[in-house]
Amino acid sequence: MDGITVARLNYLKPDWLRKPVNLDLLRYMKQTLRRWNLHSVCEEARCPNIGECFRAGEVTFLLLGDVCTRHCRFCNVGKGKPGRLDPEEPERIKKCVAELGLHYVVLTSVSRDDLADGGAEIFSRCVSLIKQIDKTIKVELLIPDFLFNRQALEKVALSGAEVIGHNIETVPSLYKRLRPEAVYRRSLEVLAYFKKINPHLYTKSGLMLGLGETKEEVIKVLEDLRGVGCDFLSLGQYLAPSFRHVPVQQYVHPQEFDKWREIAETMGFKAVKSSPWVRSSYQAASYLT
Repeated sequence: MDGITVARLNYLKPDWLRKPVNLDLLRYMKQTLRRWNLHSVCEEARCPNIGECFRAGEVTFLLLGDVCTRHCRFCNVGKGKPGRLDPEEPERIKKCVAELGLHYVVLTSVSRDDLADGGAEIFSRCVSLIKQIDKTIKVELLIPDFLFNRQALEKVALSGAEVIGHNIETVPSLYKRLRPEAVYRRSLEVLAYFKKINPHLYTKSGLMLGLGETKEEVIKVLEDLRGVGCDFLSLGQYLAPSFRHVPVQQYVHPQEFDKWREIAETMGFKAVKSSPWVRSSYQAASYLT
């Protein structure tokens, strides 16, 4: 695909990718997060579902600061040298969850390869404190690979969270260009290790489509995910956060996403969300219903 065509793709979105935003709800949720000095991936990643999720009282908390040590070319989260770890963050997460009255909490983080445990202790403490509010609150963790630190992975696997996600993001052939510090096989091993440590845990992963992948490559990734026992799957359209990020190569039609959902369900995934708007934590609670 030539440069002019790619530029037009990233400027002219199809009608099915236009979504209204309620600015009043946006301000309320942002004010609440700022009051507790917390970050959300909804804001940092410029998620297109932010208005819908905030209206439903859903938010995905971003732990360990807002600066990532990795340099994925599709992600809008800040990159560079992170600040010092904040030991009080889990307590503020607990208070914010209680104020918002959340029944399902999603926690994710930037990658912190500068930390010995990648931030696993913070994840674990957050789960423990949230469960103190009400044991019936369900928690989902969306984690980096922790450089396959087994002790760190065991800590989050046994933290009490009901679901742990780790996103494959794209097909292996695009990793070097899009995810230079990530390793496809390592990510699969992370998901497999969770099942080994805690067989009762639900595992989850997701891919973005429209980055230049082929159908055959996507099918192979889905087969690999089922091969390591992955339970839940999310498939969504990649949208470039800015012109500085890797451009969209294709806008996948909603009907194609329907076909991908059927393929994934046939493979044995317990729950699948597949549409242009889907992101890994979008309507996360519904995977368990």
